[in-house]
Amino acid sequence: MALVREVNYAQAYSFKYSSRPGTPAAAARKQIPDGVKSARLQSLQALLSAQQRAFAKSCEGLEMAVLFEKPGRKPGQAVGRSPYLQPVHVENADHLVGSIRDVVIARALPNSLSGALAGVPKAVAVH
Repeated sequence: MALVREVNYAQAYSFKYSSRPGTPAAAARKQIPDGVKSARLQSLQALLSAQQRAFAKSCEGLEMAVLFEKPGRKPGQAVGRSPYLQPVHVENADHLVGSIRDVVIARALPNSLSGALAGVPKAVAVH
């Protein structure tokens, strides 16, 4: 946990160890109980989630290159990846799938970022 705090991960995948037949660890006589593994994993993932949220929040207001991968869930929306592999949702960008464009990150969401194309003026409502 000290190492994870020191590194301060932007994103990580973690799993509890499970024996793999034929590996030296699987044959070890002294195994960690499953309940201990689960508790340790829960603590680790809570720390990693907090670090991920803080990193995503620190991206708000930044401009970064986004590789657009696919259309988003909403009409006209596209989803891409930041240089840190975070999903980034952008409205009116479905025509950019397969390209890299600069995006200003507007908001950190629980599992992704939301942004707008850099250099594109926002629509102004006319009353």
